[in-house]
Amino acid sequence: MKEKIILVLDVSSREEAMKLVRPLYEHVGMFKVGMQLFTAEGPSLVREIVDMGGKVFLDLKFHDIPNTVTHGVLEAARLGVSMMTIHAAGGRSMMKTVAQKLSDNFGDRRPLVVAVTVLTSLNDAALKEIGVERTMEQQVVAMAKLAEESGIAGVVCSPHEIRLVRNAVGKNFKIVTPGIRMPGQSADDQQRLATPGEALAAGADFIVVGRAVTADPDPQHALDTLIQSIQ
Repeated sequence: MKEKIILVLDVSSREEAMKLVRPLYEHVGMFKVGMQLFTAEGPSLVREIVDMGGKVFLDLKFHDIPNTVTHGVLEAARLGVSMMTIHAAGGRSMMKTVAQKLSDNFGDRRPLVVAVTVLTSLNDAALKEIGVERTMEQQVVAMAKLAEESGIAGVVCSPHEIRLVRNAVGKNFKIVTPGIRMPGQSADDQQRLATPGEALAAGADFIVVGRAVTADPDPQHALDTLIQSIQ
């Protein structure tokens, strides 16, 4: 079950990150290194986690012209990350180029690339504000289908769209789900949430867990409690 858990390292220093990585790297599938930590510490922190045996989910949400994104993705792959994100909104050409170049350069050793469908902080009203007329569910499914057609390994979507995506794509297409909270926890800036068990039961392959574990005074105990809740 631990392989399904991606633990968020939303901290600003190597010291803070390693306080979580050292005791927990054998108990989770991956560590998510996002914009905050990567901007603060850069590639060396990713290499350090990989070198000690941890796996890294690099969540930088690459979104640019195909050539620029592809070069960024290839450099991330050279760091040894196991998974990374791009934006499905970058379009078919961008995603196809990324998939092809990773295959050409890394073959079976290539990391998983998952495409962000719609950020979990958004809702239907927010989509309309940025010019998207589809409903949330329609937009997420459309982006998932486009990613699959473009050769991308999976998508990131909220717990509320897991079943819709799972029914719209192939069985090997991966679903990564943020917006995970334990019962009774604050939603903070997330709009579409679920418990770990709910997300996995709906068909998620990976759940992204942050404050449910990292904000606890005893992260190891919080992680053990989370794992027990889904076994």
